Amino acid sequence: MNIIICGAGRVGFTIAKILSEQGHSITIIDQSSDDIQKIDDTLDVKAIVGKATYPSILEKANASEADMIIAVTRNDEINMLICQISFSIFNIPKKIARIRSQDYLNPKFTRVYNKENLPIDVIISPEIEIARSLQRKLEAPGALDNVPFANNKIRLLEILINDKCPLIDIKLNELTKKFPKLDANILGVIRSDKFTILKKNDVMLNGDKAYVAINASQMKETLSAFGHHEKISNKILIIGGGNIGFNLAKNLEEGFDSIRVKIIEKNKERAELIAGQLNNTIVINGNGLDEEVLSEANLDEAQTVLALTNDDEDNLMVSVLVEKFTKDKSELNDKRTMALINKPNYSLLQSSLKIDDFIDPRMNTVSCILKHIHKGTIANAYSILNGEYEIIEAEIIEASDLINKELRNSNLPDEIRVGAILRSEKVIIPRSNFIFKKEDIVILLVKKDFLDMNEVKYSSHVKNIERDTTKQVKYNSTKKNHRKYPKGKLGRF
Repeated sequence: MNIIICGAGRVGFTIAKILSEQGHSITIIDQSSDDIQKIDDTLDVKAIVGKATYPSILEKANASEADMIIAVTRNDEINMLICQISFSIFNIPKKIARIRSQDYLNPKFTRVYNKENLPIDVIISPEIEIARSLQRKLEAPGALDNVPFANNKIRLLEILINDKCPLIDIKLNELTKKFPKLDANILGVIRSDKFTILKKNDVMLNGDKAYVAINASQMKETLSAFGHHEKISNKILIIGGGNIGFNLAKNLEEGFDSIRVKIIEKNKERAELIAGQLNNTIVINGNGLDEEVLSEANLDEAQTVLALTNDDEDNLMVSVLVEKFTKDKSELNDKRTMALINKPNYSLLQSSLKIDDFIDPRMNTVSCILKHIHKGTIANAYSILNGEYEIIEAEIIEASDLINKELRNSNLPDEIRVGAILRSEKVIIPRSNFIFKKEDIVILLVKKDFLDMNEVKYSSHVKNIERDTTKQVKYNSTKKNHRKYPKGKLGRF
């Protein structure tokens, strides 16, 4: 695909890097000559200095031949204008814009986003998306992430393997015997900052982050099998009443009757505003680092504390204060802390500060945008390690060579793993004798090397589980690492 990215900040840079490595033709535009020079020196993309709202600049970027434009500048209005010009002058088929202002996202006004008025096909709101992500994390205590697929029938869980996990040192092909009724499939682990697809004789190790496709109805049972018995928190303290904190509190009010939420917001006007828009949430006006304010908010009783201010350092300090306010130190392990961090280097402090989860707004936005890069029968996607791997949801169409084939005979390469299937509302964790059928919804792990701008093929013999005629997953049978998909009960338990 020919893709134009407007905005060379952290988000634009990351998207350009991931998509160029996947084989897309990328052009990036920004007014900053320094940012463009950095991209020009680092990435294999076309980089242009200029205003993306100027038709002459878009023409220079060959906009008339572009399949998609992604507007991620720092200004909402500029992002909107880019989409309008892209449509009106160059007729670019797909237009994605990052919009932060909540007023633009008010449901009363969203009817403006159409071809006749403001032609934006996809709006990405980082604050709303982060709030949704945090809600999913809270729904799955013990999991680092919780991602829905296949109409929420299948979930992808990211689970930390600690010394309490009973599955450590057990070969994957033996896990089925240990948990015969559990519909779960271990797709791989992050180990030493690298993603590893485990084979049938491999084991999980302490410190691994495992990615597991599961039947959504068995979330509690799956986490328990991994040694995580944490309960859903019913007392939550949010420090920072900005758009993220507000949207999270609103989502929790609507989704859970038993959860009690408190927000500490420094700005008096903002505190009064969100208090008037929330029904059951207690809003406290004060500094989230002030010990008197934290005492008033009953920090010691909070089961989950989320630091969501605009200040990274303040968010990091929350973990220190949580430990200080916890009278019974034996309860520390039962408390969960999350911190919003914009500076990536701060992630190195996670273990030493005992913060359970860092939320990176940049990668959250990138993941949301990448979902919409895919077309046709690719309904959903989730990125791992900056796009090194993707979990994708695809439908098997009539032309697919997979139809009526057993999994063991499908010749899928090791770099592609079938995680789970949804067939007529039934979740299936496939074994080697599983037979693919038309209209199966398949959840797959795919290495970026196998995501090509022209095709979606799962082997040289499987031709048409496809996005559309212009974008499919491609496997080159001439690659040296061409092997048959491992047989047996690999990873299932």
